[in-house]
Parts: sequence; structure tokens; C-alpha cells
Amino acid sequence: MSLPSYLRDQWWSPASDEGAAEVRDASTGELVARVSAEGADLAGALEYARTVGQASLGELTFHQRAMLLKRMAQVLTERKQELYDLSARAGATRTDAWIDVDGGIGAMFTYSSKGRRELPNAHVIVDGPAESLAKDGSFLGQHIFTRLPGVAVQINAFNFPVWGLLEKFAPSFLAGMPTLAKPATPTAYVAEAMVRILVESGLLPAGSLQLVSGSVPGLFDHLRLGDLVAFTGSASTAERLRSHDSVQTGGVRFTSETDSINASVLGPDALPGTPEFDAYVKQLVVELTAKAGQKCTAIRRAIVPAASVDDLLAAVRSRIEERVVVGDPRAEGVTMGPLASREQRAEVLRQVARLVEAGGELAIGGLDQPSVRRGDGSLGVELEGAFVAPIVLRFADARTPEAHSVEAFGPVAAVLPYGSATEAAQLVALGGGSLVTSAATHDPDFARELVMATAAYNGRILLLDRDDARTSTGHGSPMPHLVHGGPGRAGGGEELGGIRAVLNHMQRTALQGSPDLLTAVTGVWHEGAAAETEGPHPFRKSLATLRIGDQVQSESRRVTLDDIETFATFTGDTFYAHMDEEAAAANPFFPGRVAHGYLLVSWAAGLFVDPAPGPVLANSGLENLRFLTPVSPGDSIRVALTAKQITPRETDEYGEVRWDARILNQKDELVASYDVLTLVAKE
Repeated sequence: MSLPSYLRDQWWSPASDEGAAEVRDASTGELVARVSAEGADLAGALEYARTVGQASLGELTFHQRAMLLKRMAQVLTERKQELYDLSARAGATRTDAWIDVDGGIGAMFTYSSKGRRELPNAHVIVDGPAESLAKDGSFLGQHIFTRLPGVAVQINAFNFPVWGLLEKFAPSFLAGMPTLAKPATPTAYVAEAMVRILVESGLLPAGSLQLVSGSVPGLFDHLRLGDLVAFTGSASTAERLRSHDSVQTGGVRFTSETDSINASVLGPDALPGTPEFDAYVKQLVVELTAKAGQKCTAIRRAIVPAASVDDLLAAVRSRIEERVVVGDPRAEGVTMGPLASREQRAEVLRQVARLVEAGGELAIGGLDQPSVRRGDGSLGVELEGAFVAPIVLRFADARTPEAHSVEAFGPVAAVLPYGSATEAAQLVALGGGSLVTSAATHDPDFARELVMATAAYNGRILLLDRDDARTSTGHGSPMPHLVHGGPGRAGGGEELGGIRAVLNHMQRTALQGSPDLLTAVTGVWHEGAAAETEGPHPFRKSLATLRIGDQVQSESRRVTLDDIETFATFTGDTFYAHMDEEAAAANPFFPGRVAHGYLLVSWAAGLFVDPAPGPVLANSGLENLRFLTPVSPGDSIRVALTAKQITPRETDEYGEVRWDARILNQKDELVASYDVLTLVAKE
């Protein structure tokens, strides 16, 4: 029977596998699965996500979702060997499977961590400071993020069945948006196994993740405002999907990551024998062979100083001969597996032929079926497999259009000569927009010139030199902390990038209203909102009893010239504005000698603190400090400290309290403002 789908929290299979796509072992040609979604109720699945999925995720805060991501990642870690074994059938070596499986799990861990460290334990994200829209402070504006009310439809490519799904799922889940995932058919059985592990864990909230195994014609007809589509695949398919009415006029968000003729530039200073040259050769061979070159971030164009082309080709050839063994990933010693399918092999060779016809010279490798290591360890030509050995072409004319437009999505790269930094940058730009460009150089001037000239054409730029060669994650490795995507041909979309990816699944709204109403909506106290000054000192309250708006108003303290001089002597801060009356008076910012800002902040702590042991465990930081009004000898200061935001921690017996601190002078003018962060016990 056909590979099942997971819809409306149940496993479902079509009534018949007639017409199903056959997926075969990439090395042996053995039938692995039949894939079809014929008869699937896609409209019902989408509605289930919008209702059941939205409700179950909406009950959870960002931190609670983050904790579930961590637990799911732990479950997948425990069972990742199952995914390694299946990945081998798709042509992945152990290293390839590690990139895919562990990379996907790593993305989940990263979003779990970032969700707990960078997001509130709430349902709304406040974006930036409030804007005062009235002189008396009674009318404010505040940007907020709330989750989209629909479903995130995630369409993934065949090359990363685990990472591709999880790097999209993790931020959408953290945002509180349910997912309908559609993996590519050639490796759908790996994605299905991964989803099955998550289902069996019992950690998935109802309706939060659904899986469609097979083609989904008509899916876009059922999408509507509030839904989102994240697509990874070919540029032609992306353009067709983008033109659908649901996207063009229906308000459905669409982001894509597509074809990319990525470049890697060898700096003119990176001569043979330098660490940069060696790092460049190593990186190029890795990108040729990892996942058999089936990576959207792989190096397709090696842009090299004309004088170094021969040396580079010789070094690459030598490294391939020494280190690359093509064959069945299950055979010992194999370092590069086959392409995902025979169809993919035929397509890669067809594109290589186009490059040769356009003037590319086959400098390394060829179009013939290579000798490979079989699963039993023997050597031979495996006609049923999808094997292609690494291929490097050499172009005499670096501006040959096909070199910058034809992508052979496999172990194929073209070497293009350049003469100057300006020309190298121009060649990078000819790719029409890329996911990534890298450069191996230790010359800061060359690095600066190249980046400034090419950044607008790339989603990511990697600078490789002797100082980071050992620690660099590599040209072809998107990191969950950084944006993945690119302009132009690369699709114009954006994924990952830390919390940016979470916000991509949310709507930013400009909220206007009174301080009290904005405080009620956001869970963050706004200046002018009600404050509670009666009762125990706020530092005597645990998280169980502390409330937003709890406030302490301190007594005043007079500043003397002796205080200023004592602080200057004690700290060593004898800046003239504090010590020289004449020089201070000549400064346009001061009326004469003034108190140190840090003296005032230190005094403020003494004015608002309750010193006895209690629920407040520690001061963990101070943020957003601004000094606004100078304080002269004879002036007085006082402080108003208000509980601004309360963030309990899901896994600890304490949480973080953010306090709004405002230092005022005897005229009630604002002297300084900042946030004080404390760790406070829950009970």
C-alpha cells in the first residue's frame, strides 16, 4: 500500500495504490515505497489545523511551546539511528544523514532555547518601545506581534527530508501556528518515519502537525487569508504557486527558497600553500560531495584568480582521488553516495551536457557511469543506481551566460577565472541572486570590497580565513540563528534567522490606546497606567503575589559637591564635567559641574531596594539606560520602580521580573530611565 499520511491526528492511506509514484533505493533500484495522497481530504485537514490546531497551540505560551520542542528533539535524538538507516536508502552517507537528521534536531533545540531566552512567557510579543501620541501621556502607540490564525503549509524538497521539515516546523510551532507538511516524493518515507516518531511520543498538541505523503493538486484552492505557504524547490514551481489566486489576491503569505547558483571566491592573496587556499580546496570538495552535491547551498561557481586556476584544479583533483569513494552508503569506506533517484541522475547529466555545449571543459570527472563500491564491498558499475562522480568544469570565458544560469543539482561545479576584485564581484552578481557566497581571503580590504559589492545579491556571506577555518560551519550549512534565503533567483524568501522566523508566522499590528488598555493587552506595564503603591514593598512579593504595576516610590536624596568628588575619587572617574567647573560650564550639555550618571543609578538602587532576604534572589542585569537631565550639586533625586513584566520560567522555581526604573529630580523632570532585571522566587 502507499505510504500513509497523517491527517486530523490519524494515519490515513488511499484506498488503492493505483497511480502511486514508485520510490526506489538510490543505490540498488529496489522498490522502497509507493507514494500517493489520492482521495485525501485536504480541505478537511486545513480546517482541522485552523480549528483544533489553533486552539491547542493557543492554550500554550511561547515558553510552554519551547519546552515541547525540546522534548520532541530529545525523542528524535533517542531514535535517530532509525532515520539514519532509512536515509541510506535515499543515498545518504552517515555524514549526509548527520547533516540532515542532526541538523533538523539541532534546529529544534535552538528554537527551544531561543524561545525561552528571547520571548516572553506569554502569547503576545511587544515590538519596540511605546510611542507617545499625546502630550499628557494618555494616548500611546505600541507595535505587537500576534500569531496568524491559519495553517502553515510547508512544502519541502527531496534533499533534506528531516532538516527541511523541522527547520520550518520549529519556528511555526513556537509561534503557535499549526503545520501541514508536504515532503517531496523521492524521500517522503524518511519524513514519514520522523513524523511517526513524533506522533508516538505523544508530545504533539492536537492538530499541530499534519503530513501529506504524495502530490497535492488543488491544495491552494482551499487556502485563505491567515494561512502561510513556505516552499522549497525549483524556481519554476515556486513561480507557478506564487501566481495562484489565493496568493495574488487571497492574502495567503508565500515565501520560497529556490534554485541558487551559489559562488565561492578564492581571494588573490590565497595562493597555494596558504591556509586560505587549503581551506578553499577542502570546502569546495566538501560541497561537491556532501549529499552528492544535492544541496541548495552547494558551490556551483568557483570564482578563482586566473593565475591560480591550474593550481586549484590540481589540488581539487588530488583531494578527490585521495578522499572520495563513490558507492552504496551502506558499504564500508564510502564517502559519497548516489543521487536521490535515477531520474535525478539523468537530469544532472543533461544539465552538465548543456554546460559543456556552452563552452565548459570537463576538467575533473565525466558523463559516464562511474565505478562504485557496492553494498557488499565489491566494485563495479551499478546500472540500477543513481551514481555520478564529482564533476568540475573549466570555463575560459567567465562570463559565459550558462555558467551563471544552468544548475546541475548534483556533484558539479564550474571554475571561472577573474582578474580583479571588481570583476569577481560582477561574476557573483551574474548568478541573479544567491542563497550564499563565500570567500577565502585573509585580506581585509579585499573582503570589505567584495562584501560591499555583493551583499545585496546574497542571503548569506561566509568569510573564510586561517582564523576561522577550523571553527567555520562551512559554505553550505545554514544555521538556525541566521537567515536562510536569498534575493532574485534564490526565491526572495526568508527562513530561520532565530526569532525572525517566528515573527514570520505572526502579524505585526500597531496598537493605539490608553496606557491602561495597552498594559492589559500586552502584559507589559506602560508609563501612565495604574500603579499600586499600597501594601508590602514589591521586593517582599513572590511571583505568586507580585502583579504588573506594583510600584515603590522612594524618598528623595540631595546631591552635594562632596558626594560627587567622593565618587570621582573612589571610582577613578574624574572626567572634567564632574571635577572642573569652568570646563563643565563651557560644555553645551551641562550647566556646570554635574553628578556622575552612575552615581545616580547607584543611589537609585539604594533608594528602592528592600535589603532583607526574600523572594528577590538576584539582580541579573540592567537594560536601556538613558541619561536625560543633568543633576547639579544641590539638586535632589528620587526613584519610581514599577513591576513592568513578569516572566515565570517553566523549568525553575523562579522567574524574571523586569522593573521600570525612573529617576526624577526635585522638579519631577526625568533624569534617567532604564529597566532593572531581577530573578524572583515563584513562592
